[in-house]
Amino acid sequence: MTNLVEITYNQTGESKSTAVIIAGGKSSRMGRDKALLPFGEFSTLAEYQYRRLSSFFDKVYISAKSNKFDFDVMIVEDRYEVSSPLVAIVSIFETLDVSEVFVLSVDAPFISIETIEELYQRAKISTSDIIVAKSPYGVEPLCAIYRRSVLPLTQRLLEEDNHRLQTLLNEADTTVVEFEDKMLFTNLNHPKDYEMALITALQASV
Repeated sequence: MTNLVEITYNQTGESKSTAVIIAGGKSSRMGRDKALLPFGEFSTLAEYQYRRLSSFFDKVYISAKSNKFDFDVMIVEDRYEVSSPLVAIVSIFETLDVSEVFVLSVDAPFISIETIEELYQRAKISTSDIIVAKSPYGVEPLCAIYRRSVLPLTQRLLEEDNHRLQTLLNEADTTVVEFEDKMLFTNLNHPKDYEMALITALQASV
């Protein structure tokens, strides 16, 4: 697997940085909670994501409806009943005292450290509300840096019951960073995706 390194930058110029793993989805297409599926050497996909990001960021949280995990982790609980990534983003900024946060979906286990570093390099020279990855599949709103300046817009969209992150990206000041490697952005939506990801992870660890 990719070696993990420390981030030395955030918008405020401090050496600390924060990541949140989004793990509050319903996993309807998978048929069971994706966050709790075994992955690699870890009992759950959530723990796999948490352990690797913890060596990269100063603080790592998991966004979820409740603490359903069997390892020690800080939880950002959704503050609203509706389940959506928008609710997660609003809840993050209403809960944490941070100026910016890197957000990653729990079911994207192959996002590389180099990908995250490239987003932060672009963030150094950008004043945008959102710095988001774009893969050959399209824009990836759950592989992005969100800044607190986006909170009023997210709250308005929530009040309007508009949970589409594409709307958020369109209305916010957004910087898009393009990547060419499709494999990095593989999402585990279906059982076959999960089975293939297990094979890929096993091959990468050899």
